[in-house]
Amino acid sequence: VSAGLDSLIVGEGQILAQVKSVHQVGSESKGFGQYLAAMFMQAITAGKRVRSETNIATGAVSVSSAAAELAQMKLPTGSWDGVNVAIIGAGKMSKLLVKHLVSKNCRNMTIVNRSLPRAQELQQEFPEATINVELSPKMMDVVSASDVVFVASSSTEILLQASDVVDMPQPPTLVGGVRRFFDISVPRNTSKDLNELPTAHVYNVDDLREVVEMNKEARAQAAAEALVLLKEEKATFEGWMASLQAVPTIKRLRGKAENIRLTELEKAKAKLGDDLSAKQIKVLEDLSRGIMNKMLHAPMQALRSEGDVQAHVHTINVLGKVFGLTEEDEAHGGK
Repeated sequence: VSAGLDSLIVGEGQILAQVKSVHQVGSESKGFGQYLAAMFMQAITAGKRVRSETNIATGAVSVSSAAAELAQMKLPTGSWDGVNVAIIGAGKMSKLLVKHLVSKNCRNMTIVNRSLPRAQELQQEFPEATINVELSPKMMDVVSASDVVFVASSSTEILLQASDVVDMPQPPTLVGGVRRFFDISVPRNTSKDLNELPTAHVYNVDDLREVVEMNKEARAQAAAEALVLLKEEKATFEGWMASLQAVPTIKRLRGKAENIRLTELEKAKAKLGDDLSAKQIKVLEDLSRGIMNKMLHAPMQALRSEGDVQAHVHTINVLGKVFGLTEEDEAHGGK
């Protein structure tokens, strides 16, 4: 989920931000314990890794994002700096378009709409950009002053044709001396003869769909690569969970060994009599503890080792049976 493989749009990044938000809110709640916290952190790590090590998040996969991406690709400089942009319409498509343009550092836009309120909503929603709003009667003036024009209106009629544009001033050399129109309206709002003008290039939904399909195929390939990474992250988390299962066994094993050591040490001291010096007692203590630690070293390493989760759990169970460990043994671990 955090990697975007289950999203409607594969690789969509908003879900990772939502997972991070849930983790932040949850970490402040009482019921959000060690296991949930670790699971969320592993999921966030997995999501970040997939986005950084694959191309799953690159390439436009919607008409709006494809329009913004293709428009930037067609600019000679590949940058929106100094480029005047017009957007005809202020509906859902226009909102997505503005979002993608702003993410690509496009900062100078004019939205033309039949009513001001919807256009002004977009203006307020993206304060980081300079967005002007105009009513439809001013459309030709806005287009004339623009280098890139996006048409995303709900109109069923042709809004722009060659006769409207032919006498408009030629765009600057910064944009190649060509005014580019990206018509993402259905039905089209630009006439076919507009593309016949030497200073106008028109791209419609069909052109954009090719970009979208290519990017979808690329993301599907990236998703296959992502699954390999996710298996690794899953194995890491399962290994951590298995290591937690080993903790009680480690405590019980050390507790039982310590209990045996203390019992046998007391027997030895009793046989040697009461005239043992402090130095002799320390020697016996060190000897018994050294033997215990040497004997425990190999099984402790086996319990702490990482690897196949099932094998790790099997090791835990085997050691528990071999040494006859019980919950009572764990209680002696601190003695």
